Amino acid sequence: MSESRIGFWRRTGGRLVAAGLVALSGAALAATEQSEQRQQGRDVNQAAKQDARSGKVDCRAENNKSNAECRQDKRDTKQDGRQEKRDVKY
Repeated sequence: MSESRIGFWRRTGGRLVAAGLVALSGAALAATEQSEQRQQGRDVNQAAKQDARSGKVDCRAENNKSNAECRQDKRDTKQDGRQEKRDVKY
């Protein structure tokens, strides 16, 4: 190969490598963002579960409702948490 061809490949090869690195860093950034969204969703879900547990304990302690009504309140609280998790993720 002549010197001009070798120089051409060195110049373009460096640009291709640089472009590849930029593309990879963008993919890594998107993965990090998605990871953070998943973690926020998990945190919301865990908080909803804890709220549901303590709500059911309080409900039974107050004895204003039947156990079935307290159980339904707990389910509703957990379902609200699931919906909030979906809102965070999507």
